[in-house]
Amino acid sequence: MIQEETYTLPNGVKLPKLALSTWMIDDGAVGAAIKAAVEIGYCHIDTAQAYANERGVG
Repeated sequence: MIQEETYTLPNGVKLPKLALSTWMIDDGAVGAAIKAAVEIGYCHIDTAQAYANERGVG
């Protein structure tokens, strides 16, 4: 099942293949989106400074 599939990084760390991207989710909505994703089992959240929503992600 895709929720259990991982990529193995060169240092041996396993990274879940399925991730929630926070790109184009504004600060006001991103916190609720992350909370909902974690509640249904996501454990890989993709975020970056370039998305300009750090406050909401935090």
